Parts: sequence; C-alpha cells; structure tokens
Amino acid sequence: MIRLDLARAPFWLDLGHGVRLLVAPLTTALMAAARSDPLVAGLGEGASNEALAVAMAKALARLAVRDWEGVGDADGNPLAVSGDGLDALLDLLPFFEAFQLGYVAKGLLLEEEKNASHGSPSGTSAEASAIAAPAAPPAPSALPS
Repeated sequence: MIRLDLARAPFWLDLGHGVRLLVAPLTTALMAAARSDPLVAGLGEGASNEALAVAMAKALARLAVRDWEGVGDADGNPLAVSGDGLDALLDLLPFFEAFQLGYVAKGLLLEEEKNASHGSPSGTSAEASAIAAPAAPPAPSALPS
C-alpha cells in the first residue's frame, strides 16, 4: 500500500553529524525539474550511473532544501543555504549517502514500483526465493541414432 502525504509539508531530514535539512516532499514535479537541470542534462547518455546519481542528488537538493542546521563556514559561523553550499555538502560522502538514502532513494523506489511488476511484500504476490533444486540434465536416449 502506498501512503499518501496529502499535506505535502516540508520535513526535517537528519543527515547525521549534527546536520539536518528542511526539505520539500519529493514530487514528480521536483524529479522532472531535477532531470532538466543543466548539470544532469549535460552529462549525456554515456555518463556513468555514479555521475548521474551525484548530479541528480545535487539538482534535487538545490530544488528541495528550504533550510539547514549544523552547517557553517571555516570559522564555524552558520551559513545560509545556497546552491554552492549544497553542492559542497553533498561532495562529502557521508552526507551524500544519507541524502541519497533518506530522500532520493524513496522517490526512486516508488518510481521503480510503478515501472515494473514487483511483488508486494504484504500480499499473495510477495516475491520469494526459489526452493527447488535445478533440474538434472536429460538422460541419454535409448534409441539408436
């Protein structure tokens, strides 16, 4: 079952290390806008999945992040949210991974569900692992060739 958040209010996303982001809900409009971002669109079809993931995360962050806490300059003074600041934050692996798992992946999982036939983990169509052993090779023919 998909649970719809009809309020669509921004929420705080904890990235760890005292950093959290106030983000808008991940919507189709945000995903479409991120795909149209020059950083993403400029990658071309030969881009690696890793480069695409970084570009999409940065594009989504620039669109979705409304505020942040726990981010400061070199002297420890709080910084205002900016595109360059978000890019720099996501260049740090722990924050990139937390943003990917806590924000981006949730939207992509829903998109994956609507684009393929995956089993429902709570229904009779739940995916299961195979329990039967592979079939033995066929026996040779008893008839003369």
